[in-house]
Amino acid sequence: MLPIVALVGRPNVGKSTLFNALTRGRDALVHDEPGVTRDRHYGVCRLQPDRPFLLVDTGGIAGENTHLEASGLAGATARQARAAAEEADLVLFVVDGREGPSAVDDELVQWLRKRDRPVLLVVNKTDGIDTRAAMAEFARYGFDDALAVSSAHRQGLDVLLDDILERLPAESDAEEPEEDPGRIRVAFIGRPNVGKSTLVNRLLGEERMIASEVPGTTRDSIAVDLDRDGRRYRLIDTAGIRRRARVEEAVEKFSVIKTLQAIEQCQVAVVLLDASEGVTDQDASVLGAVLDAGRALVIAVNKWDGLSTYQREQTEALLSRKMVFVQWAEAVRISALHGSGLRELFRAIHRAHASATREFGTSEATRALEAAYAASPPPAVRGHVAKLRFAHPGGSNPPTFVVHGSRLRTLSDSYRRYLENFFRKRFKLVGTPVRFVFKETENPYKDRKNVLTERQVEKRRRLIRHVKRGK
Repeated sequence: MLPIVALVGRPNVGKSTLFNALTRGRDALVHDEPGVTRDRHYGVCRLQPDRPFLLVDTGGIAGENTHLEASGLAGATARQARAAAEEADLVLFVVDGREGPSAVDDELVQWLRKRDRPVLLVVNKTDGIDTRAAMAEFARYGFDDALAVSSAHRQGLDVLLDDILERLPAESDAEEPEEDPGRIRVAFIGRPNVGKSTLVNRLLGEERMIASEVPGTTRDSIAVDLDRDGRRYRLIDTAGIRRRARVEEAVEKFSVIKTLQAIEQCQVAVVLLDASEGVTDQDASVLGAVLDAGRALVIAVNKWDGLSTYQREQTEALLSRKMVFVQWAEAVRISALHGSGLRELFRAIHRAHASATREFGTSEATRALEAAYAASPPPAVRGHVAKLRFAHPGGSNPPTFVVHGSRLRTLSDSYRRYLENFFRKRFKLVGTPVRFVFKETENPYKDRKNVLTERQVEKRRRLIRHVKRGK
């Protein structure tokens, strides 16, 4: 297992910027607003190829929350930072070199000294200022070594990396975790406050994500690996998607972008609905984002246990009426808080994943096309009927079929939907969209001019003379 390095500090000192600089990526959400990061975010630092290590970005700990006794979002963020510090082999205490020491930093130093972990002081944002004066202000904390860096401008990172590697255990059996293609990538999507983080925590059996009744608690997309019943998963908790007209803050716009990226990278998207609120227009917009990406879909109706019999009947009727455009997706009734319905949820995920990643052959795709054509040929348009000659697979996730023929432009949308439903029923595809790509077969004699021979010309003349005599 790779050694772990945790970034700890008060809000807005540049921990996420330093995380992105060391991991050479943009996984952590960065903004000038304090408190953007809340959950733990993991990444691998590969700046030294033979000595990789795991880096953990945490949320800022502020004021009275240093002792981890506060409730609400601030207390939950502090508990996440404490969990990261407890599991780390090295803690990087990040401070702001421009603002200097603060009362919060003093409390954090006392808190870190109670932890049985080595701590390295990192003075960030030292570009453009007197570095010696900034370092002298933090000398009162009594750290043997302190490093001045500027994560935004990548200054001092080489010295920081060398110091980190000197303090980490050199384990010969530490291997970098490779990308496991066998893991099913599952993204949990939905509106704010529908229970996505609560569901992920229930599946993991720990408070890995901050779950709160305050809408918009999750701001970044967090991926966590899970092994369950002999299967491997990568669960992605995403930020809630509100209506575009209500998205005003820049942080929320970046959160929506991260969510859309998670949809593109996942294999199965689980869209959570709030059973107590029914199906809203925003739920339909979230489903539309999944359909545009072509991902396998499972609908999870959360908070089902809190409804009465009458409310459940009304919700069922609403689902059947408003979810008509995704009838092929399975809808599972669950309770993320109490854990009911999770076995059925995983079964639906497995069926959707198997259908989305199924491989087809050219022969079976062509036979299915011939059967669909024989059962209901396309209508004639201007006296001509489209001819569907053969089909072959064009990809998976979602299953894509390439159809070759002539006059395919005349196919109506209703007939294209007929082909989609026919293929889905014939191959028993559940929980995945089916796409078709239509390619016109070119006429090989299109650009050839038929030149008559001398004999054909003379024959044509005799025929014309014979017709004229008959008149």
